[in-house]
Order: sequence, then structure tokens, then C-alpha cells
Amino acid sequence: MRMKRYLLIVMVVLLGFQLNAQQLTVVNLRCESRTNPLGVDVTKPKLSWQLHSTQQNVAQTAYRILVADDAALLKKNIGNVWDSKQIKSSASIQVAYAGKALQSAKKYYWKVQVCDNKGAVSAWSSGSYWQMGLLQTNNWGNAKWIGYEEINDTAIIAPHVHLSGKKAWGPRKDILPLLRKEFVVAKKIKQATMFICGLGHFEVSINGEKIGDHFLAPGWTNYSKHAQYVTFDVTKNIKEGKNAIGVMLGNGFYYIPSERYRKMTGAYGYPKLITKTVIEFTDGTTQQISSDESWKTDQSPIIYSSIFGGEDYDANLFQQGWNEPGFNDAKWKQAVVTNGPALLESQMNEPVKVMQQLPIQTKRELKSGVTLYDLGQNFSGVPSITVKGNKGDTVKLICGELINEDGTANQKATGSPSYFTYILKGDGEESWHPLFTYTGFRYVEVHCNTKETNQSLPQVIKLEGLHIRNSANTVGSFSCSNDLFNRTHTLIDWAIKSNMVSVFTDCPHREKLGWLEETHLVGTSVHYRYDVAALNKKVINDMKNAQYANGKIPEIAPEFTVFTPPFDESPEWGSAAIIYSWYNYQWYGDKETLLQSYDMMKAYVLYLKGKAKNNILSHGLGDWFDIGPNKSGFAQMTKMGVTATATFYYDLKIMIKIATMLKKNEDVKFYEQLAADVKTAFNQTFFDPIKIQYDSSSQTANAMALYMGLVEEKNRQAVLDALIREIRSRNNALTAGDIGYRYVLQALQQAGRSDVIFDMNYRDDVPGYGYQLKHGATALTESWQAYESVSNNHFMLGHLMEWFYAGLAGIQQTENSIAYKEIVIKPEVVGDVTNAKASFQSPYGLIKSEWVKTISSFNLRVEIPANSTAVVYLPAKPGQTVLLNGKKAVVMNADGRAVVKIGSGTYEFSVASN
Repeated sequence: MRMKRYLLIVMVVLLGFQLNAQQLTVVNLRCESRTNPLGVDVTKPKLSWQLHSTQQNVAQTAYRILVADDAALLKKNIGNVWDSKQIKSSASIQVAYAGKALQSAKKYYWKVQVCDNKGAVSAWSSGSYWQMGLLQTNNWGNAKWIGYEEINDTAIIAPHVHLSGKKAWGPRKDILPLLRKEFVVAKKIKQATMFICGLGHFEVSINGEKIGDHFLAPGWTNYSKHAQYVTFDVTKNIKEGKNAIGVMLGNGFYYIPSERYRKMTGAYGYPKLITKTVIEFTDGTTQQISSDESWKTDQSPIIYSSIFGGEDYDANLFQQGWNEPGFNDAKWKQAVVTNGPALLESQMNEPVKVMQQLPIQTKRELKSGVTLYDLGQNFSGVPSITVKGNKGDTVKLICGELINEDGTANQKATGSPSYFTYILKGDGEESWHPLFTYTGFRYVEVHCNTKETNQSLPQVIKLEGLHIRNSANTVGSFSCSNDLFNRTHTLIDWAIKSNMVSVFTDCPHREKLGWLEETHLVGTSVHYRYDVAALNKKVINDMKNAQYANGKIPEIAPEFTVFTPPFDESPEWGSAAIIYSWYNYQWYGDKETLLQSYDMMKAYVLYLKGKAKNNILSHGLGDWFDIGPNKSGFAQMTKMGVTATATFYYDLKIMIKIATMLKKNEDVKFYEQLAADVKTAFNQTFFDPIKIQYDSSSQTANAMALYMGLVEEKNRQAVLDALIREIRSRNNALTAGDIGYRYVLQALQQAGRSDVIFDMNYRDDVPGYGYQLKHGATALTESWQAYESVSNNHFMLGHLMEWFYAGLAGIQQTENSIAYKEIVIKPEVVGDVTNAKASFQSPYGLIKSEWVKTISSFNLRVEIPANSTAVVYLPAKPGQTVLLNGKKAVVMNADGRAVVKIGSGTYEFSVASN
């Protein structure tokens, strides 16, 4: 009897463990912030995963990682490259690989098993993989840079010259080449990998089929220092027998001709290519196809291409079968061996892709042969057409964000002339879209012209817009009962999407430059909406490559052109090197990138220290595009020096944290003393002790002093009052600009005054988001006033999205939390908003906050991912009953709210009105 009872107990316990194991799963395996990445170019990749559990309060207590170089071995639970064994740790993000030395170009397979605090052991996760890139320069083997022709040294203009350059240079039109190579495969293929860099951009095909779905590959870099290569798995594209590789090259920022509009004119060289394809056979042998002088080249049908001026395509120059085996290339010439950037790095950020097709909303004939198409949305991309006509007919596409009074496309603020031209072949319906450039537009003015006067005009059978952007995953969603806020979220989102390519640009047309202040000022908004962990690494690396020997960080990176002061360097822009690197660590736990950036950050601090006079920085652009008595541009409402010096102090506070983490004790002392000196100087220079306000009491001055911690504690409430008083005195209208408005929102939110934020932004009668929408904007504009004379698709004022997620929905993290390990749910119930909901896919998993307010109650539903905890702040006064999943909750009180600590899981809170 005792034995039966014992066995029964054992069976119950085992059944419990089995049930727990079924409730615990491991998902979303990522390597270097990517899913199944190719071209990993670090020797100790960082691995991450997420836990799913149907139970509450689940935390990881241990993990085991298996890595194999054969998928079959991994299925047998054999990690012949690395078996971590069971490691007692809660770490589930940024776990460094610690197995055998990894080999260039080799693919590795991995999976994870975890234990939790409930005693459960998960099943093994599904298998994932990564493939290594080329870790050493010599891994490129015999591959050479090749092109159609070599550029003369006298024609190289790098860095580029701002605007048009010298008339004596002429049009500087270059040949856009095709390159091809045939080869034979005689064995059964196990795996084939292509590594390729084509500058400025490339499109590659094998046996006539395009490889990948990238657009404008590779990403933009400072080509005088480095370029990116892209890795493709081409196993399914190569066959036994005859094969052919075909590559088209475009100019991008590598070569900017002098025709048409351009923000700059320049050349690092003519378009060129380097590539290497490694074929592994089932018998263990390999074959390599590398770029060299044996490749053949000819002119492509693209007869003009400029990243600013547009693109022209002559279909009559298309050579059928040029990228297939058996094509007669006897008239083609041998490729020219040339030189390229000294350093090649793998493109580990997500590629730019065509992400959406926008159909025609309306069309209007302006005159015979000229029609205006409205796509209904201002976006980044290219028009795509299907046309029919006679040989030699042309279709010219002029894109614009706005339209003129006569109905034509308006390019006054986006760069003119810029257009796309297609010359018909005349053999039925023909489809085309530009390949190596893009623009920002809503309207397309189409001119149909015949080659012969007595012929009928070519017909447009179909036209649509192809929206291109960085293909980073969408990780956030937001909506609320306030329609204006929902439309504002969409307005900002289109500006983010339109300016997120391989850098964060200011606008998708006139400049396309990586102005750095946007990264840290709008970056928090962006990270709630998109997973930019991989892109951030590239952006930070661009800043490192842009830094001068004296520590200076320019306002743009890559620095394709050197602007004249004050557009060359401004502390609020260059400080992205420090602030954005720190934010990236806070958002994603990417300590490695932070450590690799420390020397850059320290050098920049020393540069700013040297520029300061009595610890005050007064150069740069200030609170760019604020609202004052004059047309927006340079700061009007805030004295020069306020924003620069406050940003400098914020840099130093961040550097204290980083140096402390790195145990750089002498650096900590240096930063602490310098920060104290800057704070003293700032308050002596800009603080009015009589009125207890900063500068002229502008919104920007008071808000930045509050947010940066420059205000003495005894004066904080008075300065906050001054900020609110200034806002209320303008009937809640904003004046802060590009630099200041984010800090206005942050200072108010941190002080619990989201009611003021609501009052400032729930309106359309004064310049702001609502005003832009009222005046027809479909993407965030460069000016609060939605001026037609400046960009109408701009990135820099998108600060309010951060408040939608962190304020209205209340998704934040604690001050010392990294990657949302310790979450804060603190919804702001303000104005006429009766409900709000947001979701955010954090590194640990999905976070949700959804609340509804009625006359009699407040209800909040929260979801917290496994391996995280949360503190929930509820709008409940002392004495009000708080229910958690229907039962009375044990609460604390802080900041006038009820506070409840929870673990992972789904929870429902309710607060009944007294």
C-alpha cells in the first residue's frame, strides 16, 4: 500500500513537471538582433530568445544553448560547436556565444532550452541558424573590384561639393553598367552563398531571376573609409550545369552627376562591383566564382541615374537574356579591374525593401498628354507604371508632395528638376519602375509624348506608388478614443517610415541626409513602433566613422558633404554619439555597441570641453525651427547657448553612468567635476533667481533645465510652474522647436502634467500636429506651420508618438531597467480620452496596456512578458478599492496613485469611483 501511494505521488509530481514544461516554451530566437541572419561578422555573436508561459510570475532560472555546424546534429541534441551545458542565469538577451572559433562563411544551427522558477523545464526551442560573413580581408580570396571604366583622379570629388559645383565640370553623366559571368557546376550542391558589394547600389540575378528583395543595396556609408557587402543564400538559384550571374549597378551617393537637381555634386568613383560566390558540394569540395577581369560588361538600359535628380530608362537598350546562360556577349567588353573602399563590412542592418503598394486615388487630365495622379499619401518611394505605345515614345514622371495652383506637381521645396523617364520599346504592355533612386511624393504628373508627331500618345495602363523603407519589423501599435491623436500617430508614423532607410534621413527628397539630432530626439518614438536594434548599430558606426581626429562629430553622418558653419557642427546634433548610444543600450541591452563607442564618446566630450567658454557652449543651430515672431529657422525664443550647454550637461551625466559601469574611476571623477562646473555655469548664465525661470522663460529653456537635471531641487516646482504658465499664457500653443519640444513633453509627463500635454496637442487652430492635419498633411511636415516652402515629409518633430506609448498608454521602464526587464505601466488619463491601448514587442516579449474609463470606473488590462516584472500605477486615490483579477489588491500609494507590483502574465485591474 505504501509503495502504491509513493508511486502515485511520484506520478503526480512528474505530471506536474510535464504540464509546467508544456506551459513554458522558448520562441523568437535571434542572433545579433536578427532572425536567421546571414553575414554575421562578429566572432562572438550575441544570442537572444523569449519565454512564453501560460502561468503568471514566470522567470527564467537557467538556460542551455546548443550550437552545431550541421542541422542533423542539432536535431539529435548534439552541439558539436558549443554545448553551454546548463547555466544558472536569468539572462535571455544579448548572451554571448562562447563555443569553438567560428569560421568565415560557415552556417551554424542553434536552439535553447530553459528552466523557470516554477520548476519547469521547457522543451527545446525550434532550431534557428546564422551564417558567418567574411571575417578577414583575405577571406575575399581572388575577388577583385571591377567595373565598366575607371575614373580619372581629377574627376573624383570626395567629400561631395554642396549644391551644383562648377559649371566647368559639365554634366558628368556616367555609364551605368551591366556585368555578367557564366560558370558551370558539375556536382550536387549542398549550399551556395553569395557575398556582394556593388557601389553605389546593385541588383543581382542568377539565371535571370533577381536574388533577394532588397532595394538600394547596400546601405549608404562614408565610401572613402568603408562599404557594406550583402550576403545571400543562393542554394536554390544555382543549378547543375550552366549558370550565369548578372549584376546591374547604380550611382546612389557614390556618384552624383551634375545634371538636374542635386543637394550635392560628387564622386568617389564610377560604379563598381566586388563579389564572391562559394558553392559547397555534397562530397565536401567547394567551387568559387569571384569577380575579376574575366567578367564581361556593357551599358545598361538605365541611361541616367541620380539619387537626387531621378532616373531614365531606355527599353530599347534592354538585351534579352543578358543575365542568363548562353547569352551571346561577344560584343561586350572585358570588365576593368579597379579599386574600391579599403574596408568591407557586412550589412547586418535590415535591408531597404518595397514595403507597400499605393494605388491611385484620383486622376485629372491637365491637358492633352499630361495627367496628374493623386496617390493620397505623402511617402518615400518610386512610381511604378505599366504603359503601352510605340517604339521610342516617352513617359515622363514628375513627382511632388504638393500641387501648384494650375494642378501641376510642386517641386519648389523638394528639389527641381527631378523626374523619371521611360522610353518605350513598343512591343505591347511594358512595366517599369526606377531601381537606384527614390523620392518623397504624393502626386505624379505624367507626360506622355510620341517620337513621331502623327502617332497616338502612349497610354498609361496602370500607375501605383511603391513605398520603400527599412524593413525593420513593426513592434508597436497604438489607438485611443481621440481621433485627432490617432491621426497624429499615423502622421508621425509616415514620416518615420519615409525617413528610415539605411540611415535616418531628414526628408526623402531634397536632402536624404542623416541629420543626427533626430536620432536621439525622435528615437524613443521610433523604438516603440519599429525594431531598430540592428539599424542602430549601423547608425552609431556611421558616427564613429564621421568623427574627426579632434573629436568633432559633424551634424550629418555619413558626412557626404562638409557644410559651412553653423551647419557643420552643433552640440545638439553631435551629442547623438553619446545620447543615442546610451538610449540604444537602454532599449535593447546592447552593451557591446556601447563599449565599442566609448572612445568616440570620450573624445567628443573633450572636444566640447575645448569649444566651451567658461563651460558654456554657444555655437550651433540652437532650437531649430521653433515658433517665434519671424519665419522658422534659427532659434528665436531661446538664447543661443541654452540648448547646447544643457545637452552638454546631459552628455556628462550619461558619461558618468557609462564610466561607472565600466569601472573607469578616473573618468568618473573627471565627468563629475566637469558636470558640476557646467551646471554652475549654466545656472549663473541663464537662471533668473528673481523670477525663478530660465532665459526668457521660453518653453525650451525651462523644459530642458528640468529634464536634464540642471534645476536645483528647491526651485523645481517654481520652474515647472513657469513652464506651464508660459504655455497657458499662449492659450496652450507651443513655441518649442526641433530640439526643445521633446523635452517640453518629457518635463511635463515626468511632473505628472500630461493634462497640459493634452491641451497643447488636442487642437488644430494653432501650429502643431492638428494644424498640419487640418491643412492637408499626410506625413509630418518640417515646420509646425506646414509651410509649403519647406519639406512636407520630415522626421524631426515626431516627439508626440513617445507620449502616446509612454504617457497615454503608460508603457515605460524603470530608471535602472535595461531592455524592459523592469516595466512600468503608468497610464495618463487626461482630457476627453476615455480609452487607450498600446502594444510593444520588447526584447523580452510583448507588453500590452489597455484601459477604459467610464463615469463609474477605471479598468486596465495589462500583459507582461515572461522573465520581466512590472510596477503598475493606477489613478486611484487613498480609500478607493483596487481590484486585481476580481480580487482586492494590496496596493501602495505614490504620486497620487495606487501602485501594484506584478510579475509576468495577464492582469485586469479595476478602480471604482467613490
